[in-house]
Amino acid sequence: MAMTFRERTIRIFRHEPVDNIVYQPRIEHWYNYNKRQGTLPPPYDRLELLEVYDYLGCSIRPYHYFNDCLKIEEHPDVRTEVRPTHDGHIVFTITPVGALVRRVEVSELARHTVEYPVKTAADVDILEWLLRNRTAWFDMDLFRQLDEMVGERTAPMMYLPRVNMQRILIELVGWENALFMLADDRPLLERLVRIINETDETWLQVVLDCPIEIFNFGDNIDEYLLSPPLFEEFVLPVYQDRARRFRERGKFTHSHFDGNVKHLLKYLQVSGLDGFEALTPQPQGDLTIQEMKEALGDNLILLDGIPMTAFLPSTPYEEFERQTREIIETFSPNLILGISDEPSPVCDIERVRRAGEIMEEYAR
Repeated sequence: MAMTFRERTIRIFRHEPVDNIVYQPRIEHWYNYNKRQGTLPPPYDRLELLEVYDYLGCSIRPYHYFNDCLKIEEHPDVRTEVRPTHDGHIVFTITPVGALVRRVEVSELARHTVEYPVKTAADVDILEWLLRNRTAWFDMDLFRQLDEMVGERTAPMMYLPRVNMQRILIELVGWENALFMLADDRPLLERLVRIINETDETWLQVVLDCPIEIFNFGDNIDEYLLSPPLFEEFVLPVYQDRARRFRERGKFTHSHFDGNVKHLLKYLQVSGLDGFEALTPQPQGDLTIQEMKEALGDNLILLDGIPMTAFLPSTPYEEFERQTREIIETFSPNLILGISDEPSPVCDIERVRRAGEIMEEYAR
């Protein structure tokens, strides 16, 4: 009897024999956008998301289900106000010691922060109060419901809040302002990193005790934002520490490297992580497949691997087939096959389906 997707997924992380790899194309963005626009092609226009995955005959990367099981709650005296604007909204996070303000622009495809909440040393004080007064817990009842719903389609997975510098660059301060902070007031930046590291312990203890075995550090690493020296100083030690702690609990970790990362590859083997998600080969990313293989070796797992550009109608079909087969042949069995990084809303969904058929040709 063939293994289920759930069995294969966990056995791949354990480096145990499998009858084939697993294919998780992560079509949520494609599905949700086209459903809102009324442009889902038949028969997908009549199917719910899980039904689409079943129709395609592939597994799922279930972050959007199990992430909700981790509950991070603010202090009772904190309140949030959202005020609409002509192009998005402004979020006010109001605490007893002051307010943080974030302004967001929203389009049909995405949202973009144009004003970040942490701008001054006073804002760091407010953020510290906010983070140190949070509580966290794991919703076991919700987990059981979701685990039953997902069934054998995959093993439960969760992605965790971004690590220190990535949260600073993407969510709290912004890249440009963070560079000024680094140059003009490095002690303030280091204090912010320290606050994040210390207060992350609130939810880290919760997930270490939960029944989920596979965790993603959803950091969206790109060396154009996070240079190798900053990665080595701030992020690498946290990865090493957390990977060790998760491994001691019998759990597995991987990080989301979806940008230009050629000069970060040297850290993969010393990170302590079990794998890396969304490493993107040329022509979309800056890596050759051989560079990816040399960095991952025979011990680290690749999640995804096929560049999203292969699924665009403008890419010759023969090139899509060639790239898909090369990824499978190069990285199996340490491979959770997928698309780096997610199918575009205008991708050819039949190519998404075809990639699963190609994978089945390699079943043992």
